[in-house]
Amino acid sequence: MTAVLIDKPPTARPAPAGKRARWRRAVPGYVMLLPFAGLFVGFLVWPLLNALYFAFTDFNGVRPPSWVGLENFGRLWFEDQRFRTALVNSVIYVACTVTLTTAAALALALAFRGTSWRDRVMRTIFFLPSVTSTIAVMLIWRWIFSGERFGLANTVLARFGADPVSWLSTPRWTIPLLVLMAVWGGCGYGMVIFVSGLNAIPEELYEAGRLDGANAWQQFRYLTLPQLKPVTTYVVITGLIGAFQVFEAVYIVFRAVSSVGGVQDSGLMLVPYLYDMGFTKFQLGYASAIAWTLFLIIFVISMIQLRVTRALREL
Repeated sequence: MTAVLIDKPPTARPAPAGKRARWRRAVPGYVMLLPFAGLFVGFLVWPLLNALYFAFTDFNGVRPPSWVGLENFGRLWFEDQRFRTALVNSVIYVACTVTLTTAAALALALAFRGTSWRDRVMRTIFFLPSVTSTIAVMLIWRWIFSGERFGLANTVLARFGADPVSWLSTPRWTIPLLVLMAVWGGCGYGMVIFVSGLNAIPEELYEAGRLDGANAWQQFRYLTLPQLKPVTTYVVITGLIGAFQVFEAVYIVFRAVSSVGGVQDSGLMLVPYLYDMGFTKFQLGYASAIAWTLFLIIFVISMIQLRVTRALREL
């Protein structure tokens, strides 16, 4: 009897079906994703859908919202002069900020891309504004450009015998000051991204270029810039999105001398205008229409940028 049991081959357990096995393996991953998925839906997807609904209503935060169709968007594009001012200011600000920040970040990356202590210290110094509290930085900028004599800029001018300037109360200075603050605060972040891109370029390309007689400018023009196209695209698009969403600089620096947007709305941008309509005038339905218009503007510009970059890459 014992010999019969030993010689009998073991009964093979039936293998689970492939689809069932994959599901069993995937269940723990889905369970671990549930907390993040809940937060994502609760704090991002649901507010976005609510804002889209309110954009078609006259919701003011007190009365129940009433459906008004496209009235908010029609008023926004064809009747609201402040929205046009905010849109023009935003376009000028974004164009100047993204261009100058990208150029400054690339220049800093080329200057401090090495591994020496000097390069590391300089990269740290330029990156610090990116991780410093925005509120604290904006308060410092407000002190620097204060119209009183204790402001740093006017103190420097007084050393040379010049009269104090009302920086924050002069409309023609508003956009240049906002661009200066944005470039100073954003070039360090772009520099770090560019340094990573530069260090990923194979050294063999430069050796081949030098053997072909390429000078430093030709190596930069025909080797460095083409290799940095993906990095440049990332820096430009993230910079563009961040520049369109500027708020703290306008609200904190210029609110001290005027309403939201500075003197004569010289620094009024889309997000501060959204805040003004939603939380000062309590026109939350109209503010939702501004928010979705801003989203569509950023989406369209980002798609155009990606298409142009892809077309240039295929040339």
